[in-house]
Parts: sequence; structure tokens; C-alpha cells
Amino acid sequence: MSLPSLPSAGQRIFLPFALGYFLSYLLRTVNAVISPMLTGEMKLSAAHLGLLTSTYFLAFGLAQIPVGVALDRFGPRRVEGTLLLVTAVGAASFALGDSLVALGLARALIGLGVSACLMAALSGFARWYPRERQSSLTGFIMSAGALGALTASVPVEAALPLVGWRGVFWIVAAVALGASVLIFRSLPDDAGPGRRESAGEALKVVAGIYLSPQFLRFAGSSLCFIGGFMALQSLWVVPWLMNVNHLDIGNAARILVLLNLGMLGGQLSIGLLGTALAHRGVKPLNLMQFGYCMVLIVELLILFDGGPPAVLWFLLGLLSAVNSQTYLASSACFPRTLFGRVSTASNLMAFAGAFLMQWGMGLMLDALKGAGYTMDTSLRLVFAGLVALQGLAILPLLRELGLPFRRRAIAPVAEAGRRHPGES
Repeated sequence: MSLPSLPSAGQRIFLPFALGYFLSYLLRTVNAVISPMLTGEMKLSAAHLGLLTSTYFLAFGLAQIPVGVALDRFGPRRVEGTLLLVTAVGAASFALGDSLVALGLARALIGLGVSACLMAALSGFARWYPRERQSSLTGFIMSAGALGALTASVPVEAALPLVGWRGVFWIVAAVALGASVLIFRSLPDDAGPGRRESAGEALKVVAGIYLSPQFLRFAGSSLCFIGGFMALQSLWVVPWLMNVNHLDIGNAARILVLLNLGMLGGQLSIGLLGTALAHRGVKPLNLMQFGYCMVLIVELLILFDGGPPAVLWFLLGLLSAVNSQTYLASSACFPRTLFGRVSTASNLMAFAGAFLMQWGMGLMLDALKGAGYTMDTSLRLVFAGLVALQGLAILPLLRELGLPFRRRAIAPVAEAGRRHPGES
């Protein structure tokens, strides 16, 4: 299926995807702002707060393999439209939650519900647009996520005195329900090819992806860079700013806005320049190599107070935009008919990293404080550990991988895709 190059067609395709990913990112990061109120009302420790917030990432990550198979088989419209209904239920359940268990289950339901928002968009773009436009489209859809993150900062903080954190989630539930209706009404019903592989074949394909050298090359950076950034952005930035830089919640929230503005600026830059860079031979991997080296430099400056916090966190957000290129760089090694499974495999690594980093940072903070360290020192030690892991994860990206892709594990589906050329 090809998409007509008309403004109305572009709006019909892009805007529903953009609204879904806006919601996904808002829900991913909103706990960073409501955490003081949530902690006080529910009497949560740092480890409890980290665990509660990270259940989103756990459920999101566990959903990635079935979501990838479903996207390749049923298409973005059916998968994302259905899961956004789950998001609405999860947000309403969070608004009603009165215990750590109830809130954790509700947040896990939210994570499941938004688990296809980005991957459905990328899968749709892969089906309906040429490859050289992928970087730009990815940049633009990620910009919608940055807007969601921005909305989860100062606007949510301003709304809290009026509606409380429970009211915020009731509003989110209503928007998620509306987004589901829009998805079903606007997107083409573009299911996969007529041949349906068995469950065993599907698992064999997924195993072949995870075991391939090309995928493993990107696994570490997905875990540590994408996962690490999400852990910081969605929770630990505000405690850092309040305890290390000694800011109040209002000023910390404003710097969180700058972080998200930086991310928005970076994604818009990729959106505007991505196609031109692709025509000049700049690949998604090249953007990652440059961006991640600069991320490490900025993080070291943050760790050692090497500049104004507002500037440094803005730069970190700006450079984090290269995270989106992971999905394109990893999927380029595989047949196009497997885009859903490859991209969700990368996303699983990212969200597994976010879960491990977010909860792990909370556990380490409690352990260090229990050992007598101040919160300031504890946060610095934990942040230094994250930077060290990222330094190791970037090493496989700084070389060209000369190994050919092992196609035997995916041969059945790749062959089916060749028999159904309309799928791509």
C-alpha cells in the first residue's frame, strides 16, 4: 500500500499516531512531577517509588514481542486502536488506586496500553513511505512524544492544585479513549500478508532476531542509553535537581521542561534534516555514534557540576534525540516484512533498561543512604554508575560490523513477504 502525498492524507495518517505517542510519553514521565505528592500521600520509600513507576516499563517491555508479531500480522490500526482502550482503563484505575499494589497494577496496565504507540507509527511509516524518509518521519513522531513529556512537566504541575493527581489521570483516560476512536476511524486497515506463520515459526523468527550479531550490537546501547535516559527523565531528574542542585519543586519542574524542550528541538532537527542527511550518506548509525559520544560528555559535566544545570540538562535532552535512530539502524539489517518484530525487539531492550535502571537506582539510593551517605552523594554515585555502563555500551557502535545477517532463522517469513510484495 502506498500513501498519497496529499496534506489531508498526511494528517489522516500522522496525527492519530502523533496523539497516541503524545499520550505514551506523557504517561511515561508524569510520575516525575507528581512523585512528591504521591510519595507523601501513599507514604512511599525511594525503592517503592522506583518500583511503582517502573511497572510501566516492565509491562511495556513484556508486551513488545507479542506487539511486534501483531503489528506484522494485523497492522497498526487494529493493534494500536485496541491497546489505547487498555490505556484508558489503566488511567482510570490509577485515578481510583488506594494502595501501592493497586497503583502498581494500574500503571502496568497503562504500560501495556501504550506499548504499541511508537512501534505502530514506525511500522505504518515503513509500510507507506520510502526508506529515505524514515529518519525524518521518526524525528517528527518523536517530537510528538517530546510534547507529551513537556505537558507532563509544568502544565501538569499547574493542574495539580486544581484537580490533583487523580484528576490528571481521569483526563488522560478520556483522551486515551478519544485517541482510540480516532485511530479506528482514520488509519487504513492494512493487515499483513495472507500467509500466517504458526506460533512456532513466529517464535523461531523472534529468536533469530535476538540472536543475530546485528541485533546484539545495538542491545547494550538500547539498555543503557535509551533505558537510562527514560529512567532519568521519567523519575530521577527531579530528585537530582532538588537534592544535588538544591532547587525547589517549581524550579526543578522548569528544568525538566528545558530537558524536554531540548528533546523536542533535537527530534524536530532530525525530522527536518533527516531526509537530506540520508541523501548525503549519513546513516542512522552515524547519528547515534556522534550523539552518544556527546551524551557521555554532557553527563560527565552534570556529574561534576561543569556548567549551569539548565544548560546541561537542555543539552542532554537535545542529544537524546538520536535514541530514535536505534530502531531504524537495527531494522535496516533485516527484511522489511519483519520491521514490527525488529523494532519492538529493540524497544524491549530499551524498556528493560528503563525498568532495571529506574528500580535499580532506587534500590542503590536506599542502600547508600542506609550506609550513611547523604542523598547528594548517593545520587552522584548512582549517576556515575549509569555513565560507566553507557561507556561500555557505546563500544560496539564505534566499529562497523562486517558479519552477514544469518537469514536461516527468518527464512519462512522473509519468503512469505516476497510472495506478498504489497506488505511492504
